[in-house]
Amino acid sequence: MVEGRAAEAKIVYLDYNATAPLRPEALEATLAALKTVGNASSMHHFGRDAAVRVDGARRQLADLLNCSPGEIIFTSGATEANNLALRAALARGGALVTTAVEHPAVLEAGRAITGGEAGDLVVLPVDGDGVLDLEPLHDALNQRNVALVSVMLANNETGVLTDLAPIAKAAHEVGALVHTDATQYVGRLPLDLAELDVDLLSLSAHKFGGPQGAGALFVRRGTNLPHRPLLIGGGHERGWRAGTLNVAGIAALGAAAEAVRRNLPSEAARVSELRDKLEAGLTTRVSGCQINAARAPRLPGVTSVTFPGVPADAVLAAMPHVAASDGSACSSGAPSPSHVLLAMGRSREDADSTVRFSLGYDTTAEDVDRAIDAAAAAVEQTRLLMAATAEQ
Repeated sequence: MVEGRAAEAKIVYLDYNATAPLRPEALEATLAALKTVGNASSMHHFGRDAAVRVDGARRQLADLLNCSPGEIIFTSGATEANNLALRAALARGGALVTTAVEHPAVLEAGRAITGGEAGDLVVLPVDGDGVLDLEPLHDALNQRNVALVSVMLANNETGVLTDLAPIAKAAHEVGALVHTDATQYVGRLPLDLAELDVDLLSLSAHKFGGPQGAGALFVRRGTNLPHRPLLIGGGHERGWRAGTLNVAGIAALGAAAEAVRRNLPSEAARVSELRDKLEAGLTTRVSGCQINAARAPRLPGVTSVTFPGVPADAVLAAMPHVAASDGSACSSGAPSPSHVLLAMGRSREDADSTVRFSLGYDTTAEDVDRAIDAAAAAVEQTRLLMAATAEQ
């Protein structure tokens, strides 16, 4: 249960895919780091104090990912990390191959960098469960010079997981690099970069209980990519990005990563049970309710639910004490329906009638019970209002 300004209302927070509540460990690290005077690039005592906090966070994140601290580049978040990865990899020349269900931070960045030309940007389709078919991937790799294959580990709207092993194998066989937007995966399920054969990986702290405005790009040692920083300046982070390091945000990211590493197995199992409880309750209580990608492997705490014929924004408005989403937080309010659901073959009407519930480390069984009651009542109320309006 998350309590904010409307604490008396006891709002149930089920929008972890947009941002997770700040973990206590991250808050403590933030406050401690904010008392640090120095710039992490300065050589005096205060600068070294700040640098120690940054180095510690780099080790904590590397421990979570099972990689070397030297392979971590701190950024302002996954959007910057995605842009850096694509700009650097595509600077070598060659095409970008990605999927129709990627986050806009990959799709739109890819279009901008390649100019959207058909030969330079290949967007692969997915099936009705949001799963990538490998045959179009092999065709794309065999028909052109591909510089980079970018496929997300877990979808932000449906939670669908991607098996990256065969994708990476196929890409590397033709000399292409592999990038994954792991924003929704990190902190939700175990991730071992000694086993996952990707060259680049992006993440954001605020998806697993760290602060907004802090993230990282993993660049595997030996990749030897040219730096293509988005901002030109002092050459921080080994030339990958310019600007004074966000010591407080980075320290909090590290603290959140450490908390995740200690608790991940039990958290993932518990959240998975709560997600199943939520889906069972909704499908029982709400007639016609559909769970998107129910047959695909998914993140433990994410469910995409379609209430056919009932606009998602109306459902959300009718349950103000439940914080959920009608899709990606980065595209909320946009007039177009979810590109992810459309790519999965859903109609525009169904896409507009879909609510995403995302659970996390602080979600309780009571939260889920209250969400089921609220959603069932909201759908019924909306249907009655729509029926009354149609009769007028």
